[in-house]
Amino acid sequence: MRVLVTGGAGFVGGNIAVHLARRGDWDVVALDNLHRSGSELNLPRLEAAGVTFVRGDVREPDDLAAVGPVDALVECSAEPSVLAGTDGSVDYLVHTNLLGAYTCLEHCRRHDAQLVFLSTSRIYPHTRLAAVTLEETETRFVPHREQAQQGISTAGVSETFPIDGPRTLYGATKLAAELLIAEYAEVFGLRTVVDRFGVIAGPWQMGQVDQGIVTFWLAAHRFGRPLRYIGFGGSGKQVRDVLHVDDAVALVEEQLAEPERFRGAVVNAGGGADRSVSLVELTQLCRRVTRCETSVTGSSTTRLGDVPYYVSDCSKLEALSDWRPTKSIEQTIADVDAWLGEHEEALRAVLR
Repeated sequence: MRVLVTGGAGFVGGNIAVHLARRGDWDVVALDNLHRSGSELNLPRLEAAGVTFVRGDVREPDDLAAVGPVDALVECSAEPSVLAGTDGSVDYLVHTNLLGAYTCLEHCRRHDAQLVFLSTSRIYPHTRLAAVTLEETETRFVPHREQAQQGISTAGVSETFPIDGPRTLYGATKLAAELLIAEYAEVFGLRTVVDRFGVIAGPWQMGQVDQGIVTFWLAAHRFGRPLRYIGFGGSGKQVRDVLHVDDAVALVEEQLAEPERFRGAVVNAGGGADRSVSLVELTQLCRRVTRCETSVTGSSTTRLGDVPYYVSDCSKLEALSDWRPTKSIEQTIADVDAWLGEHEEALRAVLR
């Protein structure tokens, strides 16, 4: 079986490619344009695992055509920043996330290949999420048991949550890609599955302030760089659930192995309420693991598109599959810290 992983030198794509290649029953090709800082550090890992690396761009049909026929395509190539395009530079975001998805769909259609599409929780509108009724504890926001909107409970946000309203330019491109995928599945009979991932963390994530928060937070502690709690009164009580990249890889592996079971599925995939953390709590965990402290200040100005609470309710996925997250948030943080320690000199300049 032959699989193409687009964005294959990135964080999730690289981990998927390496894992599948090491299994021995997949011929794995990783395609990446190396646009993201630090992605070049993954190339020796890919080579050592037996992954064929192709420097190419999902926006260019000829680059995918050069790969040739595949049995499956895992689309991990998106521009992942929630702040992307807010400065007016929308071309790369839209062309990569939407045109890239189209190019991948066309490649799958030509070769009757399965598509596993990595989407995002950001398809849910930030205006709707900001209207969720929350209670405030000492260290975090938690959802009230009674809500005016459907699709939100103490378990988190489900797929029935309303999707009308603005969701950031990044979220809009991913939702548009989801809609295109649904049409290709209907018209051409493609086997597709869409995973709406929340925060994914683990080794080999080149975390920045706008994406990859766990690595970014840990690196700031290790390298003595100041941090800020931004928005919502500067309290640091905003909450996200965190999924270890190994658990994300395990889900994709299962979906590749059983394409008919997951055919047409659109599911939330995250760590869930048991693996959720606020920024205040993340700071405490980072201090405990690294044994380092750094200054943390607060800014009450909330950025456009930010939300105080998002946790993935994965009940739909759990009804479809035996897949469950296995790594605790403490284990995830420990694994990232160990990786930072092992590659500290190479990463110091990358993790700005």
